[in-house]
Amino acid sequence: MIERRKPRTQREKYGEELRLRRTSAELTQEELGNQVVCSPTLISHFEAGRRLPRPDDAQRIDRALSTDGFFSRWLDDLESKYTDHFAAVAELEQQATLVQQFALSLVPGVLQTDEYARALFRAYRPNHTPEELDEAVVIRTKRSRLLEGPVRPVVWTLLDETVLRRRVGGPRVMVEQLRKIADLAEAGRLRLHVLPYAAGAHALQQSLLTLMSFEDAAPVAYVEGFLTGNLMDDPALVTASQTAYALVLSDALSHQESLSLVRAAAEEYVHDQR
Repeated sequence: MIERRKPRTQREKYGEELRLRRTSAELTQEELGNQVVCSPTLISHFEAGRRLPRPDDAQRIDRALSTDGFFSRWLDDLESKYTDHFAAVAELEQQATLVQQFALSLVPGVLQTDEYARALFRAYRPNHTPEELDEAVVIRTKRSRLLEGPVRPVVWTLLDETVLRRRVGGPRVMVEQLRKIADLAEAGRLRLHVLPYAAGAHALQQSLLTLMSFEDAAPVAYVEGFLTGNLMDDPALVTASQTAYALVLSDALSHQESLSLVRAAAEEYVHDQR
């Protein structure tokens, strides 16, 4: 029998306590999910500490387990620095063994340099202070630690060519940003593919997409739009997302061709600075 790993983080402790209370109440994940109005897969993510329930989910958990507001109160102490629609994604990517991301027009957050992220925040925050921008940049670029480990997770990055051509922050910022992506790819820390303009219409033309896989839980998919995002664990939706990703990947340039294109785009921005 495999011994369960002892929780290490507050979120993992939250999940472990949920598992203990659920088993004590003699409920399966499916039975608790029915009372919370969510899938048993989502309950498994709660119990593994990969995701936190929303406040209304926590209230239903307390009612189902007769825990007198315990899980709702504890949830208040685990508030994320990320926006509501992204908080669960930030937790999940730290636990994933495989991350496959597709970016339609902007460099994925986990790969952004400080100055690239700053230019993005400046673009949609008309009334900002330097301090607010600094805080937002720190929160955003902290996610790059995901790539500091030598093995986990395996990261695939699929970029629409628009990502390379959209001038965010000016030539100097783009040179630094594209070189960072190319350096990570050359170092073997991510698998890089670019979907060229010549590919025409494709399956992900309307959305950013991130796929995440785990050792001991079902995969998930995340799509994002303006001020909103949707994290999906429904097997049919995740499978459809995986299929769309595979279709786009099949039309993309090879890893080496993509690396050469990113390097060439960086040199074009170098020329623009002169």
